[in-house]
Formats: sequence, C-alpha cells, structure tokens
Amino acid sequence: MALLARIALGFVALQHVMFLVLEMFFWTKPFGRKVFGLSQQLANDSKALAMNQGLYNGFLAAGLVWAMLPGPHAFAVGVFSTSCVVVAGVFGGLTAKRSILVVQALPGAIALGLVLAAKG
Repeated sequence: MALLARIALGFVALQHVMFLVLEMFFWTKPFGRKVFGLSQQLANDSKALAMNQGLYNGFLAAGLVWAMLPGPHAFAVGVFSTSCVVVAGVFGGLTAKRSILVVQALPGAIALGLVLAAKG
C-alpha cells in the first residue's frame, strides 16, 4: 500500500485511539466535559454509554492499524475500516454535532480515497 495511504490510516487510527481515551477515561473529568460540552450531571448519567462508544472507537482503530500491516487482506480491511469511519462520522455529524463531519468523516474519507488510489 502506498506510503501516503498508510500515513492517512495511521492518522485516523490515532484519532480513534484518542476518542477511545476521551470517552472511556475522561468523559466525567473536567477536560472531557469541556471537549464534549457536558455538565457534570449529564457526564455522570451518560458515562456507561460513552465508555461503550469509546470501545467501538477502539475497534475502528484496530481495523485501521490492521489495514496498515502488509498482508493479503490489508486493502479490504482498509476499505472496510475507513468506510465505517466515514459512515460513523456522517451519522454523528447529522445527529450529534456538525463538527464531527470535519473531525471524523473528512479524514476518514481522505484515507479511504488514498487506500483506493493506492490499489490502482
């Protein structure tokens, strides 16, 4: 896979690891509440949901890292994982916060395009 595609996959994977950390470990902390604009009460009430969401972001990161590794399934895993990121980002942008379109969906779409272009 082309170097640029691997770099893009790595960037999106790193983003999703950071999302995991924010959602699973900092959701109720001052930093996490500031990032997500949450009151302490809402953060406490939604902590279990956020941890579940963080876990899913970890699975996305794992798929993206897997796609970076050499092997016969790297292309398919890359297309699948980046497509999942784009769908999740578009859904989040439409239902939760518009900025998710730029923060999550756009980098995922760029990585998907580079993965497809690298295949030739």
